[in-house]
This record gives sequence, C-alpha cells and structure tokens, in this order.
Amino acid sequence: MSNSSHHAVHSSFRENLIEHLFIAELLKESWLRKECTLEVAKPEVDNAGYDLIAESPSCVRHIQLKTTKIGGKTPAQKVHTKLAEKSSGCVVWIFFDEKEWALGPFRFFGSAAGKSLPSLNEFKIAKHTKGNKDGDKTKRPNIRVIPKSNFDYFESFKDLFDQLFKL
Repeated sequence: MSNSSHHAVHSSFRENLIEHLFIAELLKESWLRKECTLEVAKPEVDNAGYDLIAESPSCVRHIQLKTTKIGGKTPAQKVHTKLAEKSSGCVVWIFFDEKEWALGPFRFFGSAAGKSLPSLNEFKIAKHTKGNKDGDKTKRPNIRVIPKSNFDYFESFKDLFDQLFKL
C-alpha cells in the first residue's frame, strides 16, 4: 500500500492521532510554563464547527483542527460558520511530518484570546464535493472557504500557544 493510499484508507485513525498529539503538546506547554491549569474537552457531537475546547485561566478556546502533511498542496480550509458563535473560536491548521509524526509548523485563523472569530461573511461559500442526482454541486451555506493566505503562520508550538491563550 502506498503512503498516500495508507493516509486515505486510515484517515480517521490519522485524524485522531494528530488530535491526541496536539492535546499532548497543549498540556506539555502548560506544564513547562509551570501553569498546569489547562483543561481540554471534546464535544460529543461534531455539529458546531469545533473539535476541542481548551480552557486556560485567561480564556476558553473553541478550536477547529485541520491537518496537512508537510509538502501538501492544500490551498484553503473549509470552516463552519457556527464556529463564529463560540467563545474565542479559531482554526488551527497543523502541518505534520508523515515519517516522524512531528507537528509543525502551524497556521492560525482567529483573533486574540478572548475575542471573537473574524467575520466569515467575506469568504466564498463552499460547495459539496460530489454532485447531486443531476450532477450539480450545490452550495453549503454554513461552510466558508478560508484561503491559506488568511491564516497566520507559526513555526513553533510555543508561539502558537501564546496566540491561543495570551491576553
């Protein structure tokens, strides 16, 4: 099995693995800063545009995780409009090394800790990837396409952590 097909066949496994690695990095950074106050929770239902809730003394973040292997050509990410309704909603786009499973660099779409997600109204409405019975790819009114250029770049996890929780 080629590496690309392995990723496609086991995409749910890969998604969960990266999510757990990301949570571990959050907790490790909190530990290293001698804070040890970070709490992480997961929603039971995935219908509000976020994968994790991370709470520090300074703020509560609703975080949507996106992933791309290093060298991947993904030009944009699809974001649910409900994320804008959540406390300090943001998107963390994780690039990962598919051989060593190291995380980083990172891209971030959101605002400072305690602030709302920037407006999604200016972004293109996403379309379904598959056509309906007539072959039409209909619009997905609650999903916006956010180009990579709208994401801030962070080389280190420490800098991303500061963006997430520093007031």
